[in-house]
Amino acid sequence: MSRIQPDLRYTEEHEWAEKGEGQSVKIGITDFAQQELGDIVFVELPSLGAKVAAGESLGTIESVKTVSDLFSPVSGTVTAVNDKLLDSPELVNGEPYGAGWVVEVEVAGDADEALASLLTAEAYRRLTDSLA
Repeated sequence: MSRIQPDLRYTEEHEWAEKGEGQSVKIGITDFAQQELGDIVFVELPSLGAKVAAGESLGTIESVKTVSDLFSPVSGTVTAVNDKLLDSPELVNGEPYGAGWVVEVEVAGDADEALASLLTAEAYRRLTDSLA
């Protein structure tokens, strides 16, 4: 069974989002997603300052099985990328909610409102249970 963090918000595409300081939102992929992908071998990150839109691709994750798009759960500007993933993409497998985070985005508008439109942990658990 995959781990789901109760304090995060989720997308149906298996990204998680966590509110940071101000209007900042940290984004990564879920434990369910990394389990489905298998061993991650490469992560393509967006550039600092890149504009991202909710539901649009912001990069890719390549595993031994497939290449998958990373979708942004919020709209805004990329303010940080996890450069450690360039040399150690396997961090996403080992710590999807910790050291394996992908990007931080400064939300265009109110971060709380943007996050409120995402799935709660309970709703995400129902989604993943239906896929099992």
